[in-house]
Amino acid sequence: MSEKRNLPDDAEAYTNRGKAKFYEGDHDGAIADYSRAIELKPDDAKAYYNRGEAKFYEGDHDGAIADYSRVIELDPDNTKAYYSRGRAKFFYEDDHGGAIADYSRVIELKPDDADAYYYRGRAKSALGDHGGAIADYDQAIELEPDDQNAYSDRGDAKSKLGDYAGATADYDRAIELNPKLASSHYSDRGGSKLIQGDYHGAIKDYDRAIELNPDDAEAYKGRGNAKYFLDDYYGAIADYSRAIGIAPDFALAYSNRGDAKSALGDEQGAEEDYDRATRIADSGPDPG
Repeated sequence: MSEKRNLPDDAEAYTNRGKAKFYEGDHDGAIADYSRAIELKPDDAKAYYNRGEAKFYEGDHDGAIADYSRVIELDPDNTKAYYSRGRAKFFYEDDHGGAIADYSRVIELKPDDADAYYYRGRAKSALGDHGGAIADYDQAIELEPDDQNAYSDRGDAKSKLGDYAGATADYDRAIELNPKLASSHYSDRGGSKLIQGDYHGAIKDYDRAIELNPDDAEAYKGRGNAKYFLDDYYGAIADYSRAIGIAPDFALAYSNRGDAKSALGDEQGAEEDYDRATRIADSGPDPG
């Protein structure tokens, strides 16, 4: 007996089979079943949404956005569709303004959605609206007081606005909430302390970041900077060299290592590092 005879022309049956395929990782098969469900029931918002999710995880983000948009046409108050469309716009389309509009609609429909505030804050920050981002992170934290990412990202936004003490306090809280998974938080806090002139405190944070993630080139570079400002030029060179070993195209690490070599009187070594930094910078973006 053929599969077609086994599965009736029932939109819900195709949708249910599509879900099973999706959870098994067969996104193409799921898309085919959801598409058949839509053929049978063209106003099936659930099938469009599910197909959008399958397309999203298959990497077809434009197709996913089209399906989420169709859901919204059929069901203008569907918060999941707005949220998912905002996610696709933010992470894969660089459409931060569009993402903000979608997250704003989620918040309008569901004012207690902490995630919508958090991701709208990230989109605002990506557009340089750090004050607006902080306001959204504030709201996300009020709704979810234990959200380490909201504290960390609020710290980043405060740092961009020059509020390094406020940034450090937020990184403190992020680390307190999850000490074992806080490599980037320690590195961020180290950077904040570095800017405030607390070089010893910065080194301790970078030490911890490196302990948690030995391949953190940014942490090695930051620790090298702290050592440089403490006149520990040999220690700084060692850290810059480690950062370069991890990220060979790290132009800033070469430039900073050149400064440390120059401070030790190694002008030839310094010039070689400056030349290397310039060539990297001319060829593309710096990983740091």
